[in-house]
Amino acid sequence: MVSVGTQLSYSTLKNHVRSKAVQVSICNTAGTETSQQDTRFKLSSTPGKASAPSLGVRPAKRPRLELQEDEEDEGNLSENAQPHDSTYDLDDSPSEMRGMESTCDYTDPKYIVFESCLRDLFQTCPVCRWECVVQQRSLGTFVSFSQRCPNCQYTRKWQSQPIKGNTPVGNLQMSAAVYFTGASFIQMEKICKAMNLQMFHYDTFRRHARMFLEPAINHKWKTDQQTLVERLKEKDKIAVGGDMRADSAGPSPKFSSYALMHLDSNNIIDVQLVQSNEVGGSSNMETEGLRRGLDFLEAHLLDVDYIVTDRHAQVEKHLKERNVEQYYDVWHLEKDLSQQLENLAKNKECLVVRKWLPSIKNHIYWTATASKSGPEKVAKWKSLVNHLQNVHKHEDPLFPRCTHPDRVSRDPNKWFQPGSLALNKVEKLLLDKQILHDVEKLSHDHQISSLEAFHSTTERFTPKNDVLSFIGRLCRLYLAAMHFNENGKRDQSTSLEGKAVYKIMFPNCSNGQYITNPNQTAPTFQYVSDLMKLLFKKIFEDPTRYIEDLNEISIPEDRWTQFERPS
Repeated sequence: MVSVGTQLSYSTLKNHVRSKAVQVSICNTAGTETSQQDTRFKLSSTPGKASAPSLGVRPAKRPRLELQEDEEDEGNLSENAQPHDSTYDLDDSPSEMRGMESTCDYTDPKYIVFESCLRDLFQTCPVCRWECVVQQRSLGTFVSFSQRCPNCQYTRKWQSQPIKGNTPVGNLQMSAAVYFTGASFIQMEKICKAMNLQMFHYDTFRRHARMFLEPAINHKWKTDQQTLVERLKEKDKIAVGGDMRADSAGPSPKFSSYALMHLDSNNIIDVQLVQSNEVGGSSNMETEGLRRGLDFLEAHLLDVDYIVTDRHAQVEKHLKERNVEQYYDVWHLEKDLSQQLENLAKNKECLVVRKWLPSIKNHIYWTATASKSGPEKVAKWKSLVNHLQNVHKHEDPLFPRCTHPDRVSRDPNKWFQPGSLALNKVEKLLLDKQILHDVEKLSHDHQISSLEAFHSTTERFTPKNDVLSFIGRLCRLYLAAMHFNENGKRDQSTSLEGKAVYKIMFPNCSNGQYITNPNQTAPTFQYVSDLMKLLFKKIFEDPTRYIEDLNEISIPEDRWTQFERPS
């Protein structure tokens, strides 16, 4: 084979023009027939280590993960071979393609391009205008084209995205975008299939998650958590709120998450994930989650002033043993009493109860916030029974008389009649011994409504109908905590005139009655940008240390391992 050529004036094409044997800037081939059989390849979604090529030295080929059937070399397989993964050989690409590996960044804008539009760019030779032979290779969101002119032997290769290691950057960034935003890959895959947008397989997504995404989430959460702890150490004592959320409704959930919140700043301090079989059943999950959370606070030398929780009996017993002061959230008591009163109002002889439901609900909150003293709360709570009969003087010395002026109505239907069935049932319910005990412990300062809002946030990151592994669910809880801490205290939005904006809502529990809530500003997603930067700048280069940190998390055995599987 002899290559004879003339110097071309196409200076912009000289790096693309090459022969089979020698890459030069002159490309006219005379008197020979060159056999150029393009070997098919695919790219790897699992990166391999590759050193940057030095000047004048041919870079070593990256380890192959899987070779195609038409390739002759079958002895260089990797242990992590996947059925749809292979290696892109950068040696076969022009020099400017190898430069693209380092110049392109994950922050570059992306566009949806049709395949027919791309093929139009490679149909004809830019030198002699002949029709070229075009070969296409793809893996997930990546696509490349090889162009060869049969007339002047002009060749060119083009790829749609940069490659780092042996991984297309777009594939990894797609996995990261789905995971970091709390989205579902299955739903994303359905969307891509509906519009015939090329996407990689679920196995590739899970491999990205294990090697890069979950270590990045774990590292960032631990870093943010440590920063929050150091800030809280400056305070003498902190008030926290705690509550549990189960992964499924019913008496036997598999997972439950227990969150501790700093009530002054509305920041999530710690999230604990508990599996039912590691604590002997779902009834012990809330207590175990609380115990782990308090152990974390003690290990980091945070002194708890008091904790606000629901009215769980085992939680109360555990806090007494640890000598931690406990208060009850008002909403949980109001919800329980409202349900019982609504059931009572269905009786024909107790229809007057329904008229008093809003006032009774307001009285619960007024009793809790009016005083810190437990006995004074009970005295004010007992005054509610006198109000129902239009009596405003009380026998209790702590609260002998109401502070508002007497209002006497001539309509007897507005009040409970002494000795009536309705009054007896309401009085029995409101003055129950357990209710009086719970009223005495109602929180006077903070409530855990923000913690309930955090549980609503976790619904978007860990839907109850999604089947997730222990680490996968824990990392998504960390994402929910990062999102909530960043957006937990958003400002109220204003109009162009500078006026505060509100929105009208109709809650299901209000039976058509509306409420007004401040309209908050749009949420931000800075934590997603920080995770992307951490992924591509640090973890992708060397994930070993981050994977080791993730492996330190204790993972309980699955519940099915306790049972014998049938043949």
